[in-house]
Amino acid sequence: MDAVRQQDIIMQFGKRLKTIRMEKNLSTRQLSDIAEIDPGNINEIENGKINPGLITIARLAEALEIEISDFFTIK
Repeated sequence: MDAVRQQDIIMQFGKRLKTIRMEKNLSTRQLSDIAEIDPGNINEIENGKINPGLITIARLAEALEIEISDFFTIK
C-alpha cells in the first residue's frame, strides 16, 4: 500500500471519529476524559495527523459506546 493511500485511510478514520463524537454531543475534552486519552491526541487523530493503534481505537469505541467496526462503516 502506498503512502498516499495510507494517509487517506488515516484521514477517513479521523473524519469518522469526529462525526461520531459530534453525533454523541461530546466535546474533545469529554471524550478524552471518558476514554482516558490525551485530548491533543484525539484532535490529532481527528485531523489525520497520527495513526491510532488498535488499543486506542478500542478505547475510543468503548467510550463512544459503539462497536469498533462502526468506525469503518459509512452511514
